[in-house]
Amino acid sequence: MRTHRLGKTDLELTTIGFGSWAIGGGGWRHAWGPQDDSESIEAIKKALDLGINWIDTAAIYGLGHSEEIVGKAIKGFSKKPIIATKCGLVWDDKKNISNRLKRESIKNEVEASLKRLDIDTIDLYQIHWPIPDEDIEEGWEAMAQLVKEGKVRYIGVSNFNVSQMKRVQSIYPIASLQPPYSMLKRDIEEDILQYCSQNSIGVVVYSPMQKGLLTGKITRERIARFPVDDHRRNDPEFNEPLISYNLEFISQLFPIAKKHNKTLAQLAIAWVLRRPEVTSAIVGARHPDQIAETVLAGDWTLPQEDIDTIESLLHERQQKIMYK
Repeated sequence: MRTHRLGKTDLELTTIGFGSWAIGGGGWRHAWGPQDDSESIEAIKKALDLGINWIDTAAIYGLGHSEEIVGKAIKGFSKKPIIATKCGLVWDDKKNISNRLKRESIKNEVEASLKRLDIDTIDLYQIHWPIPDEDIEEGWEAMAQLVKEGKVRYIGVSNFNVSQMKRVQSIYPIASLQPPYSMLKRDIEEDILQYCSQNSIGVVVYSPMQKGLLTGKITRERIARFPVDDHRRNDPEFNEPLISYNLEFISQLFPIAKKHNKTLAQLAIAWVLRRPEVTSAIVGARHPDQIAETVLAGDWTLPQEDIDTIESLLHERQQKIMYK
């Protein structure tokens, strides 16, 4: 699989990274429903066997459980994958989640993540959300100190806007930004991608398949069967009025994918990778078959004529939403 250098770092990332949000399992506020841990481990091993060289996780996924599963999965591999995780979201004994970027909190978080992952150094440590806004600088300074201490190699941010990136960039270089990006979520095209390119900040996008919606496998019936703790039940993209526009748009993508003997999931991933600013796309998987399918998008360059067609379809969708 192709690799791209992450910003100014020496990290060479495959164009697809393994996303481990869903493998955190159920029973917490942003869950995807119940998950079989053995399937999660097999999915990670399959990803590494297929050539994916990096894994993205976060302390909050499953309230620490995702990091534990990643730690178990990578044991036994002589060549360890690049590990990226995140901080800034903490929880209490009652599973109440809060945002925290205080220095002491981040110091405690990194120690807990290192223990759960069972590694000595985190390759890429990221602030998960820029909340509270007034504590961004303190949190970033704490992370820069972790680099000096050798506990993390590089530090990045997730879900930051340009203004927030400028504030921390003046303190210590940003290795990467992790924003959401898909056909249905294009905010970063306005100014974020340009800023990252101009400042040699790597971009690793998440949710390129819009939480499974752009795989073409989501129907109203399937949404109705989502587990009660699947956070997508409350996602506007999966509810009216947007779900009607989304399903109509998705139905128009099938001929494009079929023309190339590709799946819709592969098309969605190749679409985000069309942008030269994007270093890699984080692709979630809950069992081996899913990653075996999506990994094939890592080496597919989408033809310009198809990019143009999709652009027209997206414009039509937006017009319908605006003038409904």
